[in-house]
Amino acid sequence: MTLTPIKTPLLAKKMFPNYVWDIPTNEKSIYLTFDDGPTPEITTWVLNTLRAFNAKATFFCIGDNVKKYPDVFQAILKAGHHIGNHTQNHINGWNTRSKDYLKNIEECNSEFSNFKYNIPNSKLETNNPPIVNLFRPPYGHITPKQGKKLIANGYKIIMWDVLSFDWDKNVSNETCLKNVISKTQKGSIIVFHDSIKASKNMQYVLPKVLEYFSKKEYAFKAIA
Repeated sequence: MTLTPIKTPLLAKKMFPNYVWDIPTNEKSIYLTFDDGPTPEITTWVLNTLRAFNAKATFFCIGDNVKKYPDVFQAILKAGHHIGNHTQNHINGWNTRSKDYLKNIEECNSEFSNFKYNIPNSKLETNNPPIVNLFRPPYGHITPKQGKKLIANGYKIIMWDVLSFDWDKNVSNETCLKNVISKTQKGSIIVFHDSIKASKNMQYVLPKVLEYFSKKEYAFKAIA
């Protein structure tokens, strides 16, 4: 049993105001995010599903997975989605010395630098490596010292407004769907995972979430 809430409490957001928990807006916009990829087949399925709804998203990638599956990572870039840093090895900031944690993050960014951002109409010049300033801590575990240093280095620390719990084997796919639909509002940042562990729930929920909010005339945007 987890004590982590589906909807991030306002108190938590106020305690850590330098982190991004949602995107305040009056527009019908929501922000889908996917952690832990790229993963063969699963990430590809996500990209195809997003394309069917003309949806953009943000993928917080593990550097080691980028190294293992470069073609899948390149497909994310070519589809016009944004990417974020999720550390090189999915490490827990609470259990890691700050020096080692920051080094692991930079290792992940080094993996990104091996690629080209060949996206039509991109603000970045063709063939430039992607500029990544978005970071999401694995498990949401990051110390104040680590967070302060990353922000000083130009990173935006992206947390979340809504957790789908797609990775939790004790959460049914219907509950996972309800988690997202019942808690999402304008400007919500929603967490999914393009991983094997989460695939059963995520692949059930994502098309339904896209369909539900599309009918309500919401736009699905990437985090800038």
